[in-house]
Amino acid sequence: MKSGLDTRTGLPIASMYGASKKPSKESMAGIDVVIFDIQDVGARFYTYISSLQYMMEACAASGAFMIVLDRPNPNGHYVDGPVLEKKHRSFVGMQMIPIVHGMTVGEYANMLKGEKWLNTTQSCSLKVITCLNYDHRTLYQVTIPPSPNLKSMSAIWLYPSLCLFEGTIVSVGRGTPRPFEVWGHPSFKNNGFSFTPKSVEGAKNPLYENQTCFGANLQLPPSDILKIVDGKLNLSFILNAYSLCKNKSTFFNDFFIKLSGTEKLKKQIIQGMKEQEIRKSWLPGLKQFKKIRKKYLLYPDFE
Repeated sequence: MKSGLDTRTGLPIASMYGASKKPSKESMAGIDVVIFDIQDVGARFYTYISSLQYMMEACAASGAFMIVLDRPNPNGHYVDGPVLEKKHRSFVGMQMIPIVHGMTVGEYANMLKGEKWLNTTQSCSLKVITCLNYDHRTLYQVTIPPSPNLKSMSAIWLYPSLCLFEGTIVSVGRGTPRPFEVWGHPSFKNNGFSFTPKSVEGAKNPLYENQTCFGANLQLPPSDILKIVDGKLNLSFILNAYSLCKNKSTFFNDFFIKLSGTEKLKKQIIQGMKEQEIRKSWLPGLKQFKKIRKKYLLYPDFE
């Protein structure tokens, strides 16, 4: 959404996804209360939690009171992935948390405040309105797509694993009817499945626009998708794609390290490490994060 005026009310709209991702002093002027009511999907690089942090910092600076209307996390039933290293902070990873953090936005907001991770010396006045009848064992299913390229629950469950492809030469199907349910590349021609990205609303000028990509079809029943991710980040997709790439020096781009939050994962894939070995290297970081996370849980955990 662009900044401007709401056509029905005439009220000003200040975009947080334009030139500036943090609300300006001017946009916060005269605001007493901010309500954050957005459906997150529980992945570090899904930037709604980055916008949450920026809004909390803006509220702290302006003295506005912030209310988070909490929502269930559709990927809140597990914690997994490499923990972000401080030097690789960016808008797609602002805090040292794993790719799948297993928290609602309300729990995460409390963590940002409680751990003093906000980039401000002023305190954010915060109130979280909790969900009813939710716990972290719940396989919550979103009824309205949270963004244009997450059109189904299968895509939402696959997203934490497949989004790593956005730091590579591989397409995740942006510009097709089922983004984040397919992956492929024009050179992977030995694979029978194919798709052709087109410029569509929500995916203007997609990767490999009007080119046939060959790869994997993950348009399966939701029950089968849950077996594939099985409460963990699935690295088999990216390991398989890397093995199919003939010119491996071109496989990764600079965005991969920002998405993964570490240089280690790229090196591990290049070195040919097995998924089990890679996953083992995450354990110390995950153990430490879970200790912090536990302090801020508002709902019964999955463990």
